Amino acid sequence: MKAAVVTAFSESLEIVEREIPVPATGQVLVRLETCGLCHTDIHAARGDWPIRPVLPFVPGHEGVGIVERLGEGVTSRRVGERVAIAWLGSACGACRYCIDGREPLCEKQENSGYSIDGAFAEYAVADATYVVPVPDGITSVDASPLSCAGVTTYKALRVAQIVPTERVGVFGIGGLGHLAVQYAAIMGGSVVAIDISDDKLELAQELGAEHVVNASRTDPVAALTALGSLDVAVVLAASPHVFEQAFASLRRGGRLICVALPGDAASMDIPIFETVLKGISIIGSIVGTRQDLTEVFALHAAGRTRVVTETRAIDDVNDAIAEVLSGTVSARLVFEYAPVPAELPAKL
Repeated sequence: MKAAVVTAFSESLEIVEREIPVPATGQVLVRLETCGLCHTDIHAARGDWPIRPVLPFVPGHEGVGIVERLGEGVTSRRVGERVAIAWLGSACGACRYCIDGREPLCEKQENSGYSIDGAFAEYAVADATYVVPVPDGITSVDASPLSCAGVTTYKALRVAQIVPTERVGVFGIGGLGHLAVQYAAIMGGSVVAIDISDDKLELAQELGAEHVVNASRTDPVAALTALGSLDVAVVLAASPHVFEQAFASLRRGGRLICVALPGDAASMDIPIFETVLKGISIIGSIVGTRQDLTEVFALHAAGRTRVVTETRAIDDVNDAIAEVLSGTVSARLVFEYAPVPAELPAKL
């Protein structure tokens, strides 16, 4: 099979031929149809974060494909079923976080495309318990971004506890932000989109934003204050300065939802006095649960959301990464795999 592999953090990904992996006990073998390119994949490939993946590895955590083979003991999935391989590759299932519905906080979790090989490949093995079925009526190209960009922003807006008509600012309109705008509107928020691209701000308006702010031409804090400030600020731009701008744009009782992860373990300066007197909440939100993703898929199948994508071939993975880093991509790039013509061998 073909796979895009990170062999060194300072080098481009290599397209290599590998043996099709064999599903172990409790795993399924998935023939990938699509996989989205998330900025996290780029951070992983460059070793940007304090805990680095072990080289070599295959990135990708927005994989969608067909279950081709079941490992021993798997009864929850079936051959021929279409599933998503998301960031949460597995968790312990027994800690307080897994039990009370916060499985993305499990300290023993494995992450697809980071601590275990992911979906930048024609085939991948995955824990049968943690893949999520993709409903009919959703294309695999759409389902891929929903598996990370969708569930991440949906969860972030859930934890924001939006009250209908509250003003919600979405900082960064791209793969995540264009979905965040839609979820905030579905939850009853009055949405303001903040970005430095007129094209992305125009897209945000098409998707339900009532106001837009181009931060390259105006001070976003001043512009948002003139609107009456924000009740909720969701930060999807990987810049500490943007986090600080979002904080400064909040009114009393506001909530800052931190989602983006800047490289180099960056930090932000937060004024304690203002935080206390204004009753500001600062909340970190990391992806979502399997149930969250099920709800994201259900919303899309019901026609409530739109996913903006462009497709690429996995052979062009390095060019695709360059596109994302240039800021010219309107929303999400998705790798689309060619159908595999031959049947799997009887024994892998």
